[in-house]
Amino acid sequence: MIRAIHRWPGLLALALVTVLALSGAALSVFPAAERLSAPQPAAGLTVAALAERIQAAYPGVQQIRRSPSGRITAYWFDKGAPGAAVIDPATGKGMASADPNNLERWLTSLHRSLFLGDGGRIAMATGAAAMLVLSLSGAALVARRTGGWRHWFAHLRGPLAARLHVEVARIAVFGLVLSSTTALWMTASTFDLVPTGVEIPSPIAEVSGETGAALVMMPTLGGTPVAELRELSFPYPDDARDVFTLKTDRGIGYLDQGTGALLGWSDMTGWDRVSETIYMLHTGQGAATLGLVLGLMALGVPIMGATGALIWLAGRRGRPRIRGNQPAARADTILLVGSEGGSTWGFAATLHAALMDAGQSVHVGPMSGFAPERYTGAKRIIVLAATYGDGVAPASAKGFLDRMKAAGRAPRVPLAVLGFGDRSFPAYCGFAHAVVAAVQAKGWPELMPLDTVDRQSPQDFARWGQALGEALGLDLKLSHQPIVPKAGKLTLVLRRDYGAEVQALTAILRFALPPVSLWQWLTGTGFARFKAGDLIGVMPEGSAVPRLYSLASSRLDGFIEIVVKKHPGGLCSGLLTALEPGDSVTAFLRRNPGFRPGRGSAPLILIGAGTGIGPLAGFVRDNKRHRPVHLFFGMRHEDSDFLYREELFDWQDTGHLSRLVPAVSRAARPEYVQDALRRDSGQIAALIGAGARVMVCGGRDMASGVADALAEILAPTGLTPAVLKSEGRYVEDVY
Repeated sequence: MIRAIHRWPGLLALALVTVLALSGAALSVFPAAERLSAPQPAAGLTVAALAERIQAAYPGVQQIRRSPSGRITAYWFDKGAPGAAVIDPATGKGMASADPNNLERWLTSLHRSLFLGDGGRIAMATGAAAMLVLSLSGAALVARRTGGWRHWFAHLRGPLAARLHVEVARIAVFGLVLSSTTALWMTASTFDLVPTGVEIPSPIAEVSGETGAALVMMPTLGGTPVAELRELSFPYPDDARDVFTLKTDRGIGYLDQGTGALLGWSDMTGWDRVSETIYMLHTGQGAATLGLVLGLMALGVPIMGATGALIWLAGRRGRPRIRGNQPAARADTILLVGSEGGSTWGFAATLHAALMDAGQSVHVGPMSGFAPERYTGAKRIIVLAATYGDGVAPASAKGFLDRMKAAGRAPRVPLAVLGFGDRSFPAYCGFAHAVVAAVQAKGWPELMPLDTVDRQSPQDFARWGQALGEALGLDLKLSHQPIVPKAGKLTLVLRRDYGAEVQALTAILRFALPPVSLWQWLTGTGFARFKAGDLIGVMPEGSAVPRLYSLASSRLDGFIEIVVKKHPGGLCSGLLTALEPGDSVTAFLRRNPGFRPGRGSAPLILIGAGTGIGPLAGFVRDNKRHRPVHLFFGMRHEDSDFLYREELFDWQDTGHLSRLVPAVSRAARPEYVQDALRRDSGQIAALIGAGARVMVCGGRDMASGVADALAEILAPTGLTPAVLKSEGRYVEDVY
C-alpha cells in the first residue's frame, strides 16, 4: 500500500513536482544574494536617525521599507516624478536601483502559478501536496528498506539507480516535507482558508492638526532600532490630518506628524507570527542560509524523479506481474517474499497463480511490509525467504525480524517458511532458518516444517508444493520455469592453461567487455558495473541451472576474467575450457557485494586454494592504494598449478601485494594453507588484532580447515572466526 501511494503520485505529478522544485531551488539563491549585497545599518541606528538622513537626501520621501535581508529601500516624489533606490543607511543616499529583478519576478510567477493566475496556484498547490505525500511515503519506504528508523543511514546495496534514489531521499526528505507543508499553508492563506490574524490598531486618537515635527524628536521613532523596522510611511504632503504609519517586528502604530505622539498601536498576533515564520521558512527571506539548504534539497527532486522512474521501469521488467493480488485484509492466504535479485518473486507468482486456481484469495507482498494486524481474514501465512550473503536478510525482507520481535501476541494463524539458496555456500538458507527461529520464539503455529529450494530448482519447488497441497487439502501442482537473467555474449580474447601435464586442466579465461547501453549503465544491469568477487552465470546446454564463477577483474580493468577447472563430465567447465580466442559464450552478471575487500587501510589477509585465487587476484590487482595485503595461496604442484605466478611477483614489486605465501600440498614437504597460517600464527594474530579483514575463497573443505586453524591462532586473544564474521571482518566465498 505504501509503495503504491508513493509510486503513483510520483509518476503522475513528476513534471509538476520537478518544475516546482527547480524553480524553488533557483529562487532560494536570491535571498542569500540580497543579504550579501545589502549594506547593513550600524549597531544602535534608530529609525528616526535613518529617516532624517533619507529625508535630507530626498525631501519628497514617502515611504521607507526594510526587507528581511536588511536591505533598505526608499520611495519618493520629486517634482511629481516618482523615484526609488536602495539606500546606504550610513548616508541615507541611494546606492543601487530598486527596480525588481526580472528573472526573480519571472521565476516567482512560474513557481507560484505557472503564469496561470488562480488556476495555476491550485495546480502548484496540487504539486506541493504530491510532494508531501511522496516525502512521507518515501520516508516510510526508506525506513522499511534500511530495517527501521534507527538504521536510517545504514549502508545500501543494489543497482546504482536504487541506491542513488535512497541516498538522496534520506537527506532531502526533511527539507521537502518542510517546503511542501509551508507551500500548502501559503496557498491556503492566499485563498483566505486560514485565519489571517490581522488586527487594525485601536481607533486613532484626535490628531493635533499640526505639522513639521522633527523626526529625531519623535520618541517612538527614536526608540525603535532599524533592525526592527518593516515599513515607515510618511503623511501625505499638505494634509495635516494624515499621520505616520510605523510597522515593526512587534506590531503596527500611528504617529502624529505635529507632535510625534503615538496615536494607536496594535501588537502582532500569534497568527501573524505563525504566517511570517512559515513565509520565512518557505522563501528563505530572513533566513538566507536555511533557504539555500532547502534549495539544495529541492535539487534532489529531479534526481529522485529520474531514478524513481528507472526503478519502476526496471521493476516492471525484472519482476513478474502478479494478477489478481488481493488486499491483505481480504485475503485468506498471505504470501510474503524475501528476495535480493528478484528470482524469488517468480516463484511467488507461480504459487499465487496455483492457489488462486484452487479457489484461494491470496495477497502477495514483501517481507519488509510484514504487518500481522492487517491480516484480519488470513487463514495461513506462507513465507518465501531467500538468503543474502552470510545468512542475512535480502533486500525485500529488511526489518522483518525486528517487526516479528516487536509484534504482540502471535495470532492463531499457521505459518510455513520455504527457504531459497545455494548449497555451495556455507550459510545455505541461513535467513530462512533465522525466520523459523523467530517464528517459533513467538509461539506461532506451524503450518509445515521448514523446507528449502536449492539453486532455484523447479523440482524442489514442485515437491514442496505437493506437500503444501496435502497440508491445505488442495490439489496443488507447482510448475515453475525459473526466470534466467538477461544474458549477453562474451568473446574470449585470451586464455592461459595450467595443470594439463598432471591431468587437471585449469584455465584463466579473459573475455572482452561487451557493449553497454545507456539503460544498462543507469540501472546497473548487464556488465555496466562489476567488481572482482562478483559472479558471472553461464547456462550450459542441457541444464536449467546456471553455473556461477567468481570474477578476477573489475570493470576498470577493461576485461572480464575468470578461472575455471575442468571437471570430469562437467557440462559448464567442459564448455568453457574448450573455448578458443574468438569463441563466444552466453553469460550474465550477478553481483556479490557480500564478498568485497571493503574500504579503508586495514590489512587484508587473503586465503585461497586452486581456482579460489581468481577473485583474490582481482583484489590484489585493484589495490592501487597499496593497502597491506597478505596472500596465502594453496596449490597441488608448484610447477603446474601456480596460477597468476608472474602477476603475483610483479604485484609484489609494485606494492600491490605485501606478502605472498604459497602452500604446496604435493611437494617434498606437503603443506596446506591452514598449515601455512599456523606457521605464521604470530603475525596472523597481530594483523587481526590490528583490524585486518580475512577473506577466504575456495573449496568447502579448505575453508573449514582455515576456520579451524584461525580458531586455534586466535584463541589466546579471545577472538574467534564467529566473532570476526559478526563484525564483518571474516567473509567467505566457498563452493
